[in-house]
Amino acid sequence: MIIEKDLIISVLKLTKDEPVSHELINKDAKMPFSTAQELLEKLQSEGLIYIRRGFVEADSLQRLKLAVKAVQLGADLEAVSSFLQWQEFESIATVAFEQNGYQVSKNLRFKHAGRKWEIDVVGCRKPLVVCVDCKHWHHGLYPSALKGIVKDQVERASALANTIPNPNIRISCVSWNKAIVIPVILSLVIGRSKFYDNVPVVPILQLQDFIHQLPAYVDNLRFFRLNLCEKLSF
Repeated sequence: MIIEKDLIISVLKLTKDEPVSHELINKDAKMPFSTAQELLEKLQSEGLIYIRRGFVEADSLQRLKLAVKAVQLGADLEAVSSFLQWQEFESIATVAFEQNGYQVSKNLRFKHAGRKWEIDVVGCRKPLVVCVDCKHWHHGLYPSALKGIVKDQVERASALANTIPNPNIRISCVSWNKAIVIPVILSLVIGRSKFYDNVPVVPILQLQDFIHQLPAYVDNLRFFRLNLCEKLSF
C-alpha cells in the first residue's frame, strides 16, 4: 500500500528526536488529512506509534518495527535505514542481550597486534562472548558485500579472543578461565542468507529468538575458543 508506506516514511523521518504534530506528518506525506489520520490510527492500533493530543511519537523499538514494515511495503531499505539513528539500532541490541542475562558493552575499543579495533556490541554470558556488528543499510545484505563484512567481523572477534585476558578491556569475560567468542552480523531485515561462512546474519527483530536459542547450536557456528592461556580458533 503506497500511501501507508509514504506515511510511515514521514513518521520515521520526523520522529527522530521528539514527538511531531499530526499536521506536520500530513504535510510531509502529502496526503489528505483524513487519510493520514486513518492510517495513523491504524499504526497506533498495531502498537507501532503513540498518538497523544494531536502529536505522534514512537520509541526505538516502534521505530525499528516501522522501518521493517516500510521495507515490507516496498520502501528502499537504504533510504529507510537513513531515518534510523545508529544509537537506536545498537540500543535495541543491547536491551535484547540484557534481557537474556548478558552483560553488554557498546562500542568496545581495544588494541591488538599494533592495531586499534572496535566492536559495536559485545554481550557476555559465561561461557559465551557474542561480538555483534550492526549493519542496517541496503548494500550490507548482498552476498558480494556480505563476504567482506563477515571477514572483517571474524577478524575483530579473533582479535578480541587473542587479547583476552586483558584488564584494560572492561568486559566481564576478561576474568573467565574459558570462553567461546562468536562473531555475529545484525541486520535490519531478513537478507538473502541466514549464515555466511558459518557466521549468523540475524534480523534485529529476530534477535531475541537467536539469543535464546544460541547455546543449543553454538557448535555449528564460527567461533574462537579460549581455554586459560591456550587460544584455538575453529
